[in-house]
Amino acid sequence: MDAKIQALIDNIEKVIVGKRTPIVQTVAALLTGGHVLLEDVPGVGKTQLAAALARSVNGSFSRVQMTPDIMPSDITGFSMLNRETGEFEYRKGAAFCNFLLADEINRASPKAQSSLLEVMEERQVSIDGMTYALPAPFMVIATQNPVETYGTYHLPEAQMDRFAMKISMGYPTASEESEILDRNENENPITRIAAVLSTDDIIALQEQVKKVRASQNVKDYIISVANATRSDEGIKLGVSPRGSIALYKSAKAWAFMDGRDFITPQDVKDCCVCTLSHRIMLSPKGKSMYETQENAFVQILERVPVPTE
Repeated sequence: MDAKIQALIDNIEKVIVGKRTPIVQTVAALLTGGHVLLEDVPGVGKTQLAAALARSVNGSFSRVQMTPDIMPSDITGFSMLNRETGEFEYRKGAAFCNFLLADEINRASPKAQSSLLEVMEERQVSIDGMTYALPAPFMVIATQNPVETYGTYHLPEAQMDRFAMKISMGYPTASEESEILDRNENENPITRIAAVLSTDDIIALQEQVKKVRASQNVKDYIISVANATRSDEGIKLGVSPRGSIALYKSAKAWAFMDGRDFITPQDVKDCCVCTLSHRIMLSPKGKSMYETQENAFVQILERVPVPTE
């Protein structure tokens, strides 16, 4: 693994205990220039992971608590009249940063949620006929609780499709929870970590990931996995071409983090579930067949032939 990536992961693990897989997945999404949806029950470290990643990179960080009364202008910014000059001036919103944490995104109104669409896809904000580019790198890390649905607004499929990965933290083991108690005995461990990479380092790593190559067989494998979701009777909405692109980019990051400049079918399989599961909708029959979107992909990967060369 690249020394800089290893340093980034090690630094985050000073805060997050025993969750190397979610950490690696989040870093992989960063390397592809993608966004992450952290979906899990409260208190398992979703916000801590986002904050630890932001603190580990010497960039700007904004956090928005997505409540029902939040306005789109809080995220994108707004124009206001300057009484002295008599002209309208643009005031930047929370989106103008390198890492934007949208905490409990499903508690915000659909209007506020939709304000993130252009931000996530185009890396820009359009206000009053003017376009303002966001800084690079730019990453949205959103969190949501899938259990408590009272007072929440379901994210539309178009918005879900903008997330490169959906990641779950899971509960810690007894020994991990004991270490968590020790680390938090006097103060939050996140206050003790410092940046180990610069934004220029991240941009350089992202450029290196783009150079990772794939054979036609591997590309055909990615397409076959996507096509399998479109013809499955248990799936009402299959993976879009945007999903295929995300899987291709994620596999590149997986290969790069493993020290290779080429993708293998195993790279595709390793990142398939977290990259594609949130992009499909199960039919009523599919809910009884697969129970969850993640299980659907586990079975799809077993059916789709894996290239041998």
